[in-house]
Amino acid sequence: MKIAKFGGSSLANAFQIKKVCEIILADPDRRIIVVSAPGKRDKNDIKVTDLLIATANAGLAGKSYDKELQRVIDRYKEICDDLNIEDKLPEIIDTLKAAAASDTKDENRYLDTLKAMGEDCCARLVSAYLTSIGHPAKYCSPKECGLFLEHDAAGKARILGESYDNLEQLKHEKEICIFPGFYGCGKDGRVITFSRGGSDITGSILAGAVNADVYENWTDVDSVFAVNPSLVKNPFPITEITYDEMRELAYAGFSVLHEEALYPVYVRGIPVHIRNTNNPSAKGTRIVSERTHYDSLVTGIAGERGFLTITVTKYLMNHEVGFISTLLNIMADEGIPIEHIPSGIDSITIIARKKYFTPEKEEIVLNRFRNEAKAESVKVDRDLAIVMIVGQAMEKSVGIMARAASALSAAGINLRIVNQGASEISMMFGVAEEYKDYAIRVLYKELFRY
Repeated sequence: MKIAKFGGSSLANAFQIKKVCEIILADPDRRIIVVSAPGKRDKNDIKVTDLLIATANAGLAGKSYDKELQRVIDRYKEICDDLNIEDKLPEIIDTLKAAAASDTKDENRYLDTLKAMGEDCCARLVSAYLTSIGHPAKYCSPKECGLFLEHDAAGKARILGESYDNLEQLKHEKEICIFPGFYGCGKDGRVITFSRGGSDITGSILAGAVNADVYENWTDVDSVFAVNPSLVKNPFPITEITYDEMRELAYAGFSVLHEEALYPVYVRGIPVHIRNTNNPSAKGTRIVSERTHYDSLVTGIAGERGFLTITVTKYLMNHEVGFISTLLNIMADEGIPIEHIPSGIDSITIIARKKYFTPEKEEIVLNRFRNEAKAESVKVDRDLAIVMIVGQAMEKSVGIMARAASALSAAGINLRIVNQGASEISMMFGVAEEYKDYAIRVLYKELFRY
């Protein structure tokens, strides 16, 4: 059995949806399909999810949302007309209007309810079209199928364990199952969404639940590339990559797959196959537990802005038992996740994301570092980007770090932080945010010799 997830660009209009359905019907093993909300039809278009967010914002502001909601309805009407399933439109309109008219007292709940309607209505539409052309398909409600979520301490959606047993029953369905991505439900019935791009997570959960042979993730590129194609012309294509490598690259800004989407398939050893809806004959990229071959020494290079460093100095820090523990406990108390912790003899640098370290948090944390840890100096630098070099083959190679550092130095890029992961499959460089893209291009040229 294959789980196939299709992204928003693959479902942007009727023409794309017909392509998707041809792909589904080309392989009888594709029995459970996850759909995103319709994406952009062209570069100047607006995604349905963004239209729904605008509708929600109007409702929360106490204003009329009729104009915003009508734009969403018009998108679905156009698709229904072009697919000759006009009789499905009233159901979709009723679903959208009911969501928009729901209670606004809980702002997050209202926003989640509306955001999820992009995927929900798309699933209804695709199942209706498949049935209309003689291939019985079933819209699967996350609530009725038992995809139960709850919010964790950080406010993120977390799946409840019982959901896997509930969703396993889908493998016995005789019809093609069309499942909306991006959301599930609380035990009280409320809609709970994953973060943007969360349809990837839904597909992974379903693949894990039915113990699929493969999880196909269909998008609009032929493969995962060694570097962002917007930075380098004709980048090196990756045909095979491990879960660990993909996780490292996703953390550093790779946007092909949601960074939380790998865990359900990783623990079960289910391979993920990234494929192109617009070119289904392309080999794509396989994400696997263990690689069978290597196309290059380095698998990929990625980078992301939005980091900061907190450098704490105290003489004879290394002799003081519990000093680092005190710092970490303070960060935990203030709810600030820690990304990396390079250290020296008398100093330690904590790397965190700027979005968690607000000016208010900064004042509290620095005062606590000085008062509770007796730090002699504390310095914050908010201008940091991280650039990652990832490759499993680097474990058995010598000289990659030297080549990378020399190339960056020759390009005039100052290295603020250098750190190699414990697994030895990744190297991290901290650079000024303005140099992030330049650093990636320099490293790509050095390590891929283009």
